[in-house]
Amino acid sequence: MASTAPYGTWSSPIDATLAASHDGRPEFVGVVGEEVWWTAPRPAEGGRRTLVRRRADGTEESALPAPWNVRSRVMEYGGAPWAGAARPGTGPLVVFVHFDDQRMYAFEPDGGGTPRPLTPLSPVGGGLRWVDLRLHPERGEVWCVLEEFTGDGPTDLRRVIVAVPLDGSAAEDRAAVRELSDGAHRFVTGPELSPDGRRAAWIAWDHPRMPWDGTVVMVAEVTPGAPFGAARPLLGDLSAVGAAPGGTAAGGAAPGGGEAVAQVAWAPDGTLLYVSDATGWWNLWRADPTATPRAGDGAVPGTPLCPREEEFGGPLWRTGQRWCHPLESGLVAVLHGLGGNNLGILDPETGDLVDVAGPWTEWEPTLAVHGTRVIGVAASPRTGYEVVELDTCTGRARVIGAEHRDVVDPAYCPEPRARVFKGVDGREVHAHIHLPHSPDHTGPQGEAPPFVVWAHGGPTGRSPLVLDLEIAYFTSRGIGVAEVNYGGSTGYGRAYRDRLRENWGVVDVEDCASVATALAEEGTADRARLAIRGGSAGGWTAAASLASTTVYACGTIIYPVLDLADWADGGTHDFESRYLDSLIGPLAEVPERYRDRAPVSRADRIRAPFLLLQGLEDPVCPPVQCERLLSAIAGRGVRHAYLTFAGEGHGFRRVETMVSALEAELSLYDQVFGLGRTDVPVLPLTT
Repeated sequence: MASTAPYGTWSSPIDATLAASHDGRPEFVGVVGEEVWWTAPRPAEGGRRTLVRRRADGTEESALPAPWNVRSRVMEYGGAPWAGAARPGTGPLVVFVHFDDQRMYAFEPDGGGTPRPLTPLSPVGGGLRWVDLRLHPERGEVWCVLEEFTGDGPTDLRRVIVAVPLDGSAAEDRAAVRELSDGAHRFVTGPELSPDGRRAAWIAWDHPRMPWDGTVVMVAEVTPGAPFGAARPLLGDLSAVGAAPGGTAAGGAAPGGGEAVAQVAWAPDGTLLYVSDATGWWNLWRADPTATPRAGDGAVPGTPLCPREEEFGGPLWRTGQRWCHPLESGLVAVLHGLGGNNLGILDPETGDLVDVAGPWTEWEPTLAVHGTRVIGVAASPRTGYEVVELDTCTGRARVIGAEHRDVVDPAYCPEPRARVFKGVDGREVHAHIHLPHSPDHTGPQGEAPPFVVWAHGGPTGRSPLVLDLEIAYFTSRGIGVAEVNYGGSTGYGRAYRDRLRENWGVVDVEDCASVATALAEEGTADRARLAIRGGSAGGWTAAASLASTTVYACGTIIYPVLDLADWADGGTHDFESRYLDSLIGPLAEVPERYRDRAPVSRADRIRAPFLLLQGLEDPVCPPVQCERLLSAIAGRGVRHAYLTFAGEGHGFRRVETMVSALEAELSLYDQVFGLGRTDVPVLPLTT
């Protein structure tokens, strides 16, 4: 029988170590012969990622022991870091990128040997990095994207599609790496080879656009042993074609004004499938690459295959993401939904779409196909991310890897609800509400619980509605969590995404405050015990909220953006170095916004206690951002704590780091909300 106890004081079997040990998810599934492979987190092994192999007999094993770490640093967020192929009689061949030195390696898992390097090191800047691998053993090559630093600055680099020989000749000689594309674009994805092997297609874009603002689909002819020939823009944001790499879009177009294509894939009949937001929603289209371009914009005309006010794609934060995958039958596996991703099978001839039956409500943008099978990674509010296989002949789906197992009684996990709130000017704000929940405790009659608003990163991203033990860590103790998909989030169409354009630090702050205030007004949350937390862009929103509202009693700020002018002036990595052009406005045109919205410039307005968490090896949001905020609040009497973590970058991956961070966050709420907990170390707050 549940006992009555004040919210926030409940005991829970979900401790920080349990939550941290189950952080992360399978990623980048692929098929090697009859086997399914994927990358998997190992938080207890220094936060590395390993390759997991599921053999045809169903046995599952880690294919790479420590210290091998399968992760690319291209654009700092990486992408598909491995590829494999079956070789009759000799076993599989797998190539992968090792995080520590960013070299590409080849290994034969059945050969008993160790991985051998395929690419060289470079002493220039951040060196040579590789991503979005396509293994072509019949050509003796790996095709991929090369990110090559040309100087010591974070934006001194070039990206180009290359072919790396499998014989190891490039391991010491950069000249052995054959360049396939001409480097005309600042950013490119890996090339998709047509069924007949005669053409390649890829996606490209340039600053100041981000890939969800405008991209172009390039196609070229493939000639063995030679660079791509007759490369030309085919689809997408052709208004940006001709922009100098790193420069301004052709014709002075404002960043983000065009069509964003998120993925391309070849259909078995040689037509090109692509995911475009030309209608305001990322939908699936088809085009004939040999068709005559339209007059006016020069693009090849496309045909929508399943026009809906739903998203069939998402933001291209990492290369190698897949929201669609054609099958040999001509059907197409697609991920689609509103505010989430479901797996469905689309008949492109009729537009009929049949969703997969099962408990999964969220699918990651990673799909692989083998014959009539589709493999993906999926989760639900009751299960973590699992590797799931769909048999398209029978319609049956089953878990085949990383199977979810309850490490704690599910009764201690929250039962989240998707809700829509009214924000400023009556605009809709989407959020996931996780109420305090425990089989052992209930709150006193008439008492409202403390609540923490979670602001996701990106900010062009969203929070999925899935089981998260970090959330359960708080809700099982009587503290509610509200994940806010504020204006600017993906999953709700381009108009919702564009609400944040030039309004970062305004719309996100308002939307989070609107949800928090609404929860308090309806009695779901205690108005006096509201907090906000977020990491990366969410850390910006948390800090900006403390500096511009009085809604929150405290906040947790994790590897944040805090100083806009510094971030825009070489203070971050290349991929996001022009992001603020669309989020805030061009620096040269609106310098006052960069000053007025930055938390470091408004530190005198911060009154609430806060916790600041930062990795010391973070190239995206370097520690200097935090140090400037601390200098700005020095002597102002604001209670705060600053914890740094050696060896951590942008996103914590080590168990010990995540345990310290969670316990420190709970201690902050304990002290500010007056909970009286004794089960976590006391976080020293200084002024």
